[in-house]
Amino acid sequence: MKQRICDHIASIQTIKTTAEPVCEECIKAGGTWVHLRTCQTCGVTLCCDSSPAQHMTAHYNQTGHPVISSAEEGENWLWCYEDNLLVEYSEDSDNATV
Repeated sequence: MKQRICDHIASIQTIKTTAEPVCEECIKAGGTWVHLRTCQTCGVTLCCDSSPAQHMTAHYNQTGHPVISSAEEGENWLWCYEDNLLVEYSEDSDNATV
């Protein structure tokens, strides 16, 4: 069964990943995080909604950047805030595809 994919996710050519697994805003504020997410528009990595500050959702609300990915090792999914849609993707050694 093929997954439903929204236009926002379909437009992603390459999945952005984080170089450093930290929430940039939590580091600035001296806070902590639970899980990390990477914005697929600008590449910023911020904390998830289970984290106290919920920086990634705040980033979406401020910028309108619709798609994030999990920055957690072994998790291969994208979330579209606009369409309330989760899509899993497969990853090989050279690239990732939806």
